[in-house]
Amino acid sequence: MILNTGGHSRRGIRQAHLSALLTLALFLAASVLAPTAWAQDDDDDPTRANEMTPRSGVNTPPGRWLPARNQESPSQLTEEQRREIDRINTIGYLGGHYEPPVTTGLTVHDPERAWSGYNLYTSGHFPGAILMDMEGNILHTWRCAFLDAFPSRADILEPDRSNRWRYVHLFDNGDVLGIYEGLGLVKLDVDSNIIWSHQGNEHHDLKVADDGSIFVLSREAHMVRRLNQRDPILEDFLTILNADGSVIKRFSLLSALEKSRFTNIIKSSGMDRKGDIFHTNAVEILDGSLESEIPAFKKGNILTSFRRLDTIAVVDVELEEVVWTQFGLWLAQHDPTPLPNGNLMVFDNRGHYGDSKVVEYDPTNMDIAWMYVGSNEHPFFTSAGGANQRLPNGNTLITESDYGRAFEVTPAAEIVWEYFNPARAGQTDGLIATIFEMTRLPADFPLDWLEGR
Repeated sequence: MILNTGGHSRRGIRQAHLSALLTLALFLAASVLAPTAWAQDDDDDPTRANEMTPRSGVNTPPGRWLPARNQESPSQLTEEQRREIDRINTIGYLGGHYEPPVTTGLTVHDPERAWSGYNLYTSGHFPGAILMDMEGNILHTWRCAFLDAFPSRADILEPDRSNRWRYVHLFDNGDVLGIYEGLGLVKLDVDSNIIWSHQGNEHHDLKVADDGSIFVLSREAHMVRRLNQRDPILEDFLTILNADGSVIKRFSLLSALEKSRFTNIIKSSGMDRKGDIFHTNAVEILDGSLESEIPAFKKGNILTSFRRLDTIAVVDVELEEVVWTQFGLWLAQHDPTPLPNGNLMVFDNRGHYGDSKVVEYDPTNMDIAWMYVGSNEHPFFTSAGGANQRLPNGNTLITESDYGRAFEVTPAAEIVWEYFNPARAGQTDGLIATIFEMTRLPADFPLDWLEGR
């Protein structure tokens, strides 16, 4: 196991979290990975969004910046319940952001050791996506205002939260899919013309299957009285769309867990039974390569992440049931990713003494194979977001969302490529826009659609 060890704090920003999470980590170790998932105060929990303000104390522009559901008749709901449903159904990621570094744009590039390709990402400063080369040169930008995609949705309670995409998928012909967090999904052509839009409260993540169908997370704020007689919850769903944006299938991930043999997680986790109960944040369509080792990983099932339960899970799409879960090596995680060697890689937001880490491990025995953590020279922490991508040369591309940073490390934890979001705002450019997720595309990805543009 190769560790990049170092300091645990980023200039004092996270001291309030450190002692509590260190105690929690020690308790988990003493419990020998007991079946417990811990409820936390998620910095990216939409039910807590109004509690956060930018650290610099300035007014932020639209977007995301940091400082430098059983249906019931409305007549059965109280006025307070109706207002709460409206609120949690329309809010998304936080609007505040951390102080930016002095450096901006590309800061490190070792062309001999970095895996060459193109970089695709979404930024907290606008509703769209950016494609750039390894030198940080922008090759193309897609953009679509939320009200252009959904002109009837002027009722959004917090319109600033519709001013960015959470995730983007790029097709070979230059078309893209973009998620307005918790609000909807849009498909654009290469010139940002709207092909179709789907108002399904899509959020966080999507994957496109080989047959062109789209697996995307969605949600609904409503009363689920078997969980809470008084307060609404934000219930997550898996929605499958065809290539034209029509719904093929939709089912509740809460019901998928409740009907499974893992339903005790709900009781043992101390799960909050109001608001954003799961905070599901990932979709990976499994290819069946691990099925011989773990039958639940059969082709067509999905791997997902329940952040509020500190749990990753496999869901059988045909049975609409959770068939495998795992927890214990992370807290408030994102982006569980199957690797070609049979291991899984997980972005652990808060489990390394209050800091973040990326961990690769064997899911059959939970032995750690590789881990990246920060150091005094290169601190590493994001409370919200975060992503990891294993590259074909063995390097790993990591997105440190809150600090607007993406970087590539070798197996020996050496940084060979690094990029800071140049989008700044506030007094003296004191805010940096989030990079929600950066993806490295191969050097042979078709870009003939760029010709003449």
